[in-house]
Amino acid sequence: MEEDFSIIGQTDKAIARINWKHPISWRRRGRRRRRERTGLGSYSAAEKATDLDLWALVPRRCYEKTASATAPPMPTCHFVELICICTGRGRVGVGVGVVQNRYIKRAWGGSLEERRASSLFILLDWSLICLAGVPPPPYAITMGGISLEEIKNETVDLEKIPIEEVFEQLKCDREGLSPEEGTNRLQIFGPNKLEEKKESKVLKFLGFMWNPLSWVMEAAAIMAIALANGGGKPPDWQDFVGIVCLLVINSTISFIEENNAGNAAAALMAGLAPKTKVLRGGRWSEEEAAILVPGDIISIKLGDIVPADARLLEGDPLKIDQSALTGESLPVTKNPHDEVFSGSTCKQGEIEAVVIATGVHTFFGKAAHLVDSTNQVGHFQKVLTAIGNFCICSIAVGMLVEIIVMYPIQNRKYRQGIDNLLVLLIGGIPIAMPTVLSVTMAIGSHRLSQQGAITKRMTAIEEMAGMDVLCSDKTGTLTLNKLTVDKSLIEVFEKGVDADHVLLTAARASRTENQDAIDAAIVGTLADPKEARAGIREVHFFPFNPVDKRTALTYIDSSGNWHRASKGAPEQILTLCNCKEDLKKKVHSTIDKFAERGLRSLAVARQEVPEKSKDAPGGPWQFVGLLSLFDPPRHDSAETIRRALNLGVNVKMITGDQLAIAKETGRRLGMGTNMYPSASLLGQHKDESIAGLPIEELIEKADGFAGVFPEHKYEIVKKLQERKHIVGMTGDGVNDAPALKKADIGIAVADATDAARGASDIVLTEPGLSVIISAVLTSRAIFQRMKNYTIYAVSITIRIVFGFMFIALIWKFDFSPFMVLIIAILNDGTIMTISKDRVKASPLPDSWKLKEIFATGIVLGGYLALMTVIFFWIMKETDFFSDKFGVRSIRNSEDEMMAALYLQVSIVSQALIFVTRSRSWSFIERPGLLLLTAFFIAQLVATLIAVYADWSFARIKGCGWGWAGVIWLYSVVFYVPLDLMKFAIRYILSGKAWQHLYENKIAFTTKKDYGKEEREAQWALAQRTLHGLQTKENTNLFPEKSSYRELSEIAEQAKRRAEIARLRELHTLKGHVESVVKLKGLDIETIQQHYTV
Repeated sequence: MEEDFSIIGQTDKAIARINWKHPISWRRRGRRRRRERTGLGSYSAAEKATDLDLWALVPRRCYEKTASATAPPMPTCHFVELICICTGRGRVGVGVGVVQNRYIKRAWGGSLEERRASSLFILLDWSLICLAGVPPPPYAITMGGISLEEIKNETVDLEKIPIEEVFEQLKCDREGLSPEEGTNRLQIFGPNKLEEKKESKVLKFLGFMWNPLSWVMEAAAIMAIALANGGGKPPDWQDFVGIVCLLVINSTISFIEENNAGNAAAALMAGLAPKTKVLRGGRWSEEEAAILVPGDIISIKLGDIVPADARLLEGDPLKIDQSALTGESLPVTKNPHDEVFSGSTCKQGEIEAVVIATGVHTFFGKAAHLVDSTNQVGHFQKVLTAIGNFCICSIAVGMLVEIIVMYPIQNRKYRQGIDNLLVLLIGGIPIAMPTVLSVTMAIGSHRLSQQGAITKRMTAIEEMAGMDVLCSDKTGTLTLNKLTVDKSLIEVFEKGVDADHVLLTAARASRTENQDAIDAAIVGTLADPKEARAGIREVHFFPFNPVDKRTALTYIDSSGNWHRASKGAPEQILTLCNCKEDLKKKVHSTIDKFAERGLRSLAVARQEVPEKSKDAPGGPWQFVGLLSLFDPPRHDSAETIRRALNLGVNVKMITGDQLAIAKETGRRLGMGTNMYPSASLLGQHKDESIAGLPIEELIEKADGFAGVFPEHKYEIVKKLQERKHIVGMTGDGVNDAPALKKADIGIAVADATDAARGASDIVLTEPGLSVIISAVLTSRAIFQRMKNYTIYAVSITIRIVFGFMFIALIWKFDFSPFMVLIIAILNDGTIMTISKDRVKASPLPDSWKLKEIFATGIVLGGYLALMTVIFFWIMKETDFFSDKFGVRSIRNSEDEMMAALYLQVSIVSQALIFVTRSRSWSFIERPGLLLLTAFFIAQLVATLIAVYADWSFARIKGCGWGWAGVIWLYSVVFYVPLDLMKFAIRYILSGKAWQHLYENKIAFTTKKDYGKEEREAQWALAQRTLHGLQTKENTNLFPEKSSYRELSEIAEQAKRRAEIARLRELHTLKGHVESVVKLKGLDIETIQQHYTV
């Protein structure tokens, strides 16, 4: 029968060992023998429930030979069906369910008649199969009535079925899972967190040797031993060993620094791992949320972040803040048996819940599909490739010229030309470039982590340096995500009552414990929260419900009088008070004005209760006033935005709230109010008034967007990138994750969800946006170091390739490859210190400008190559140095000329870094002490080699201190013009040199309002200073333009809109009163004048 059957789950061998002809008798006899052998007596019900049995497909012909009507019935028990295959007929059987009788009369495969004719299910004792030597089935196969795989694959709707059925399907109870069961399920479902890709450290190390620049050096190493023999000379083992050592050293340094930075970031991220209370084995314990599995019982209380998708058990309703998921500000009510989502926050209540989904199967975990689909190559890798290709092409050109001239034209011997080719390969390739740049970013990443910004992707540093647009989520990022009462906007509608009394009455109608967001906002506005119950005794609190839409408190004052205070929706309170029409009009007018500014209105009323009973209707209600509720900006958000604009970064608000709320937030933050509903720009029903306008331009010039959905955020980032902007995106919720991933630099703010952290490039550990400004400045300093080095690397490539090429071709002088290797080693050792150099961060967004890098490198490198060729010509063809400085002539000693040429190349090559690292004169901007020290040590070594070396294998002999002094003087003299060339290149590339040919003259302009925006901004500044709304120290929002500091056009326009928006406050009655009060030095709180906005 072996050929007819197989069972999924590595059980093929079991079929050959079981007597399939007598399945029923085998089962009964096997069970009896097992009981007799163990001495346990009868088969208990508990053992029946836990025994795992196997169902198999057995052809009818086999069953008919053994089954009979007199066969004893099998014990009534729950058994579990497994997945089985009948190979003899080619039919597949899949069964998952609970069986409760002696045998089953159904089969899988084909029609019903075919099933009956072909096979039946016969129950076999799994313990016998185990005795036959077959391992037990994987735990993932069964779990009672439903497979764990089906739960994992979400084929069962656990969100909507009755709660008791949830327990039945998950095979758990209210006592929680056992520790063993939890461990088993963790192996199936995996940890409750987003999946992270791990990289082999060995492959990571080898990766530093696997790039185009390393390939060139590896080719040079092979060339040194495979091609550099002949002509009576052995392979060049010295160069081979030196090249290999250089490769290993560079790769090791890169690996260590990047690994250290990665470990530091991982340690900080581990410290952010959320905790939760879970019931395991009947005992509560606090564990990491990562261990949760479906079926776990967890506790959720005030302030907790829900660790996984769960169904609430019995208890009081919760208030859940889902802003991290939906962007909505107000909490939602969750009743028992409702579903709560991972990443949401409990704002009120305490309850237990059963976990139904974890990890990537949760509501926000599913966002990973969109997140993972937005992988892209970073700017850094593109630039690194472009610079490497430029250097490789330069070397290739030099080698091609040398080969053509040396062999067909000059008819040199094969072995003589190889050294010259090796010189270009070894000296021209900037082998240390990946190492220097990765070390610079690794050290910068560590510095950022100390400032509260964990860098998950180091290349994000250079992208942050070039960021010119920052899209910021409003809720919880720009704002506190905490409702607040604006005391200055409390409206009073009852005589003899002031604003403080209105606030106190609202606080009386609020809970002081177990508060919701509105209660916390009102009570928190009091000078002392205890005032809400001071001098009174609470009798009865009437909680909020969706029907009445208000709360109320019945209380007794110190005189024994009974009162009732209520707060709630204005319409409900107006109806409660039975107000007159004129009062209703005033209230509605104020509500409309609040709504125009995005403020939510809350009405307050009071009444006396002469009956002194909590159930008494009481006297007439009095409408005492209106409160305005607002999610206030963080204390540092306005300053952060102002600094960002000054740094050339345009900040755009992105929120799911209404347009009025977004504009009010923008006004308070000073970022302008030019905002659009995202649906009108990107939705299916676009606004007709702007349908004909270019969407990209509207998005580019907008200050913010309201009513934004996740797909809109993604599109906004995409449109800005299409306009050639480097876009940063901040966020804290799962709804931000796709846009965070799409953005050039995704920033997850403090307390962000796992989804946001997983999609981001930088994770903030400090609240607010102020740390972003520090990160931007630090990133620009890091980027400046990297850009300085790339210009240096390109210059050295041009200088080595063309300098030595001309010397080799004109004078047939073969420079030693080993000496070029020494130059490279000393240069690399010095240049490594640039990662900690003192630099000035760019005042504007900085990015890779390949045109500037290549142009500067070619000019400076060409100049240095020319100086080297001139030096060699003077040394070999003239007695200038001997006549002027009294040194002996070495024109006939190639070994001594080798030493002199080596020193001259070494000095100027390393000194060039001081030119490329500075924006002004190199001798004015003081370099870092480490760089300065490394330079002098390296040049001391180079000088000693040039003076004393006597290495026959490298064809070098010391030239003496006299020549060393002459070479130093020559190098210093010709070093000075390098700064002038640098200035000239920048001047030409900026277009300033020819600007007078193209600039528009004001006298010939046809625009009548030329300069209108500038005049409005200047007038706005003057007005704000005059009215005391801004001090003179802070009025310089528009710094004077210079050749090196100009705000980007978009950021400058945003600054003007922001200032004009702030100016509009002065045209309101409130703004006028505030300015006058401040000008006179009075306290606005003491002014008993009521005004509207």
